Parts: sequence; C-alpha cells; structure tokens
Amino acid sequence: MDSTKAWYQSRTIWGALIAVFAPLFSIAGFDLPAGVQGELAEGLVTVAGGIGGLIALYGRLSATSAIR
Repeated sequence: MDSTKAWYQSRTIWGALIAVFAPLFSIAGFDLPAGVQGELAEGLVTVAGGIGGLIALYGRLSATSAIR
C-alpha cells in the first residue's frame, strides 16, 4: 500500500465496528439486516470524512500563525 488515510475513512474499520456492535443491537431489540449494515458503514465513512474536513477548516480559520 502506497497511500495512507485516517482510520475513520476506512470502510473496513467501520464495517468491523458495525459487525461487532450489530449483535449487541440485536440483543437490545434492534435488528440490523446485512444490507443495512453495509449502507450504514458507507454512510458513516461519508459523515466521518465530512466532520474531519470541517474540523480541519475550523482549525485553519482559528489558527493564530500563518502557513509557510
């Protein structure tokens, strides 16, 4: 692998987290079918990327020193 990305941009990480938590949701009475789990992982990657971008933008706008 030549490129890198943040952990929250990984579909594999989000898929694994959903796979871990899906049985717990099932025990609590919430059923997550396999198709929904995949869509949820995709949506979480999108949301996490957007939040990361907003945090980066806020950080740059609120910085007190210039970029060289």
